[in-house]
Amino acid sequence: MTATTDANWGTELWDQYECLSQHTLKGIEFLERYGHFVRDRATIETEYANKLRRLVKNYQPKKKEEEEYQYTSCKAFKQIMNEINDLAGQHELVAENLQANVIKEITALSKEVREERKKQLTEGARLQAQLQNQIESMQRSKKAYDKAFKEAEKAAEHFQRADADLNLSRAEVEHKRTTMSYKSQMCEAAKNDYADQLQRTNDLQRSHYRSGMPDVYRQLQELDEKRIKNIKNFIHSSVDIERNVFPIINTCLDGIVRAGDLINEKEDTQMVIERYKSGFSPPDDYPFEDLSRGGSDSGGSTPMINNMHSEVKLKSGGLTVKGTVSGKGIKKRTGIFNIFGNRGKLTEVCMAIKYAAVTDGKDDFSDLAPNQRLKKLRAKIDELNAKIKSESAARDGLMKMKGVYETNPALGDPMTIEGQLNESSHKLEKLQADLKRYEGYLEDAQKVTNHNNSLTNSPRFENGVRNHRHSGGSAAEEDSLSRSGSDNSVTNPTLNHNKQSAPGTPQLNHGCSNSPESGLGASHTSLPGADSDPDQYDGHADDRGEFYDNIYDTEFQPLGICKAIYAFEATSEGSIPMEEKEELHLIEFDQGDGWTRVRRMNNADEGFVPTSYIEISKFQTYTS
Repeated sequence: MTATTDANWGTELWDQYECLSQHTLKGIEFLERYGHFVRDRATIETEYANKLRRLVKNYQPKKKEEEEYQYTSCKAFKQIMNEINDLAGQHELVAENLQANVIKEITALSKEVREERKKQLTEGARLQAQLQNQIESMQRSKKAYDKAFKEAEKAAEHFQRADADLNLSRAEVEHKRTTMSYKSQMCEAAKNDYADQLQRTNDLQRSHYRSGMPDVYRQLQELDEKRIKNIKNFIHSSVDIERNVFPIINTCLDGIVRAGDLINEKEDTQMVIERYKSGFSPPDDYPFEDLSRGGSDSGGSTPMINNMHSEVKLKSGGLTVKGTVSGKGIKKRTGIFNIFGNRGKLTEVCMAIKYAAVTDGKDDFSDLAPNQRLKKLRAKIDELNAKIKSESAARDGLMKMKGVYETNPALGDPMTIEGQLNESSHKLEKLQADLKRYEGYLEDAQKVTNHNNSLTNSPRFENGVRNHRHSGGSAAEEDSLSRSGSDNSVTNPTLNHNKQSAPGTPQLNHGCSNSPESGLGASHTSLPGADSDPDQYDGHADDRGEFYDNIYDTEFQPLGICKAIYAFEATSEGSIPMEEKEELHLIEFDQGDGWTRVRRMNNADEGFVPTSYIEISKFQTYTS
């Protein structure tokens, strides 16, 4: 069915007043229902945006997880969450625009249409009542005319009878004539009134159906068409509001794709290496002990020194070498966990001792593994450089301000800047001193790391054992070397060939023997050949073994006292059992493997216990 341009409710639906009244009412109710739909849609958009923001907030990395989010996949995830947050903002924008541009206008239009409909319906009811009243007046006049006409006919009939009756007097006949004349006049008046009312009724009815009610219908028609047209406009506006955010949503989606493209598995793999690499060298192979050759002496022929690279800490005025043991015997961590370093770590230990004398073990990050220490030191140096740059800029600003005040005293007193300049200079000097100190730490840490790398890459460690054992040397020669013991320190020319140590490297023969500051205790044996290059031993393991045995056989003072929180049953080699609330001497701190070395108070039993099973009650303080 095609719409016609001349469709008019006034002419086509002149007799459907009640139907048009109901139709316009339903139209307004439909408009309000559509407004409720748009309002609920905006509410859903708002709720969706809020849920997206809550989702992003719940998955934001915690402060303790910031370091984990350095990988490309984690960075991409953070960027995706930022884009999702922007998407939430676009949905909020859709809800706000629907509320402001659609729902508000629908509400206003609904109110306007309802009021206008009421006005037109009131006018139509008035016209209908006016016409009805006129029709009733016409009907009353017609009834009066009918009554007067009948009475006039009856009076005329009575007069004619009286006039024909000879028995009646002339007076009675005249009375009948007078009555007939009066009734005739009354009938004529009623007839004229009826004619007048009929004319008025026809005129009013003609006006009612040709101009009055058609005008009301036209107003209602225009009102309904306005309502329908605006619903179309509201639909278009809703679409435009959503379509306007599509470019930004597409930008967010493109950002999510770009975030995914940033993920680099190789880069993440390298970051894992940089984060967890300790810088220690892998442990050596276990030596072969030929029991048929030396009996009990063979146990010390090729000693394993696996924790000479362990860190040195300054505790309460005394140095403590991590990984040390008591005089009862050597209980090496490699026997349990196999995570400690190799022989030949003498330089690293000495350099650690050197800087333990001027730091508490935390300031220079000496409690960390070599590679992790390098990472922390570089980060600290970058931080100090940034602070120096910022403080220098602040000082330059103060200098310029002071110059301006000196040029124009009206702006301010130059002496007020003097105190700030002095404070800034002191801060800058302190920062520069800290920078120089940490650069020194970094330089020595790099030396230790380079030394570890040189040992790891040395040909003697390529196959996990000494090359001389695979270079054609006879078993007799090995046996001779293994049984020579400490005599090699005198007879072996290689051991007596001492090289000049690098500047700043402690001479262990002098600085790491009986000195209380060394932290190694009062050894009964000096450390022979300590100032010689460890790489000059050329595989004579026994000479170095005696040297390392002298270190490990030294009994060290405990670092403190710890108490067992839980009972522990030793099931691994090197661990010792303990009872709940038992107090023990703390010999060595946890080195990151979850185990702590302790010693019983009532005897010399010593071994490892889980770190989580104990609590440190106090630290010991020892004076030289």
